[in-house]
Amino acid sequence: MGLIIFIIGVIGWHAGMYGMFKKAGIEPWKALIPFYNTWLIVEKTGIKKLWFWLQLIPIAGQFITIWITIIFVMHFGKVDMIAHTLTVFFPFAYFPYLGFSEKIRYGGEKVFKLYKKPVSREWIDAGVFAVVAATIIRTFVFEAYVIPTGSMEKTLLVNDFLFVSKMSYGPRVPSTPLSFPFVHNTMPFSQTTPSYIKAVQLPYKRIQGWEVVKRNDVVVFNFPAGDTIINLPNYGSAHPYYDVLADRDQTAISWQSGEKFHGDRAKLNEYYENQLLVHPWDKTDNYIKRCVAVGGDTIQVKNGVLFIDSKEAFIAQNSQTDYVIKTNGTSIDFGAIQKQINVTDEELEAIGQLQKDSTYTINLTHEAKGFIEKLPNVISVKNYVFPEMPGLMFPFNSSSASWSPDNYGPLYIPKKGATVTLSKDNIDIYRRLISVYEGHQLDETGGTFKVDGQPVTTYTFKYNYYWMMGDNRHNSQDCRFWGFVPETHVVGKASMIWFSWEKGVPRWKRLFNIIR
Repeated sequence: MGLIIFIIGVIGWHAGMYGMFKKAGIEPWKALIPFYNTWLIVEKTGIKKLWFWLQLIPIAGQFITIWITIIFVMHFGKVDMIAHTLTVFFPFAYFPYLGFSEKIRYGGEKVFKLYKKPVSREWIDAGVFAVVAATIIRTFVFEAYVIPTGSMEKTLLVNDFLFVSKMSYGPRVPSTPLSFPFVHNTMPFSQTTPSYIKAVQLPYKRIQGWEVVKRNDVVVFNFPAGDTIINLPNYGSAHPYYDVLADRDQTAISWQSGEKFHGDRAKLNEYYENQLLVHPWDKTDNYIKRCVAVGGDTIQVKNGVLFIDSKEAFIAQNSQTDYVIKTNGTSIDFGAIQKQINVTDEELEAIGQLQKDSTYTINLTHEAKGFIEKLPNVISVKNYVFPEMPGLMFPFNSSSASWSPDNYGPLYIPKKGATVTLSKDNIDIYRRLISVYEGHQLDETGGTFKVDGQPVTTYTFKYNYYWMMGDNRHNSQDCRFWGFVPETHVVGKASMIWFSWEKGVPRWKRLFNIIR
């Protein structure tokens, strides 16, 4: 449903611009070329060229594009609030009306200047309206995101720009409504200054969407374990507070010259000189992963293969993992097959030399694996399997001591309305769910439990929960390392790649690709 609406919107927008360009004396076919069309609008309306380049800024740029189109519409004599509203919310219908109605003519600068308000005032009014309208769109309809890491490769690449639908699962009413527009949780040009005020906090509320989160959807969500962060550059969600607190982050330990905290919050706070920041749950960092399991499912990973309810799970076409390639003792010229195995220059350099046991360990897609298996000097290509990681895998107890990213579980995913019996053996799985995500007071004494002061032996879940994993399974910080994603934290469904670039050059083949 969301995809159909999006396609209608894109076709209507460009069809309308085709007619508007023709009326404005611009070759109409140029309206169909992304970015070039707004460049021509900027030229035609006399907007400073700087604004064209500013619209290329991730996230904020989409609002500048809206402002540019409002100014263009005003040159057709449509300067009132109704015209602004139609331009922002219904361009797929309003632009064709402006472009093809015989009643509408392009007036240009003369019409723009004849309006009773000064031109500068009109530009300010249009800008303010664009900001307000775009904030509404960003909150309730869709939002633009840029991929910062390789955890979803090769499904999504670093510097892919996405549209994320808020309408698909239903938009959330902002829990933290007092915040700076167009940014998420830090101020522009700052890594550490919060962009919000916590004076007003609203309870979780979601407007009904047209679908629910399903297995294999690519989902944007607020990082559940990111509510408290070490508010210093290079820390944040990259080196989570809870991992540093529990001495699970070896990089942080090296930065601390071997200092460990053993769960002592006061000691950690003193060490970092009170550089801790507690985010509201809707202002933790945004993550993007694939939902591999929903509430009621049981997940398990065996030797790198994911199973859902004992059945082998879906494998995304462009997902990748590490493989051990064994040859007959001769090297592989990876440079000669770089395009066939779809690796970047950086990945090519990282492969290194043939090891003494005649093997390479390489991160590849399933398709690339198949290509390498056919090389004449290749004996075998097998999944690389991580060894046990005691204490590093959720839920960080004795039952998970032998688990690793490639041998994990089984683990039940909580479902709204389902009831579990609490015990000292499983409380580590549900402790954060009960006390943080669902907001209860949990007390534990020698294997007995109280919730909000009442003795209990069972617990019934208030929300649905999900299990998210990156398509780049060996290079993804995901649920295996920090647990469930509650429905409260779900932001939206990743729908389409609208732009992508690498080293300053557009990846033209990725533009307008639907995310699957």
